[in-house]
Amino acid sequence: MQRYRDGDASAFEPLYRRHRDGIYRYLLRGCSRPELAGELFQEVWIGVLRARADWQPRARFATWLYRIAHNRLIDAWRSTPQGHEPLPDEGDEDGGGTSIPTALWAPLRERPDEQQLADERGARLRNALAALPAEQRDAFMLHEESGMSLDEIAVASGVGRETIKSRLRYALAKLREALADV
Repeated sequence: MQRYRDGDASAFEPLYRRHRDGIYRYLLRGCSRPELAGELFQEVWIGVLRARADWQPRARFATWLYRIAHNRLIDAWRSTPQGHEPLPDEGDEDGGGTSIPTALWAPLRERPDEQQLADERGARLRNALAALPAEQRDAFMLHEESGMSLDEIAVASGVGRETIKSRLRYALAKLREALADV
């Protein structure tokens, strides 16, 4: 990012390639609508482009980037009357089968019975994530998608480290309970 800030336009491409999939998945799982996730995704990267001249390496680039994504997601939650929406199940009529591809949740299998089992586990995981309170899901997804430390997630979320630690602990406990037999 320092190279990009200093005028090396070619430095943007590796940043984008490295973080695009994680940012998109984070946004999609946070808002549940692919079209909204796509808009937020574009807003995040436009924000990066606009802020490049002012960027200072006070934290890792990923922390700064996920902070932008987190803020866009919070703005989207606030702008909808129903607030945060749960993730639609893949293939349901409202989701149109375009929500979260199974490939993001489980590797493809050669045998149909293995694929069916993987699909069922993926659906259970999506449902378990959807059942989490938004703040817990957000902390969990930031941890899983970015690999950030608790301190970095706290910075990205704008809350204290202990709050993130608690949210992650509760999220993991609820996910373990919901998926205990898997």
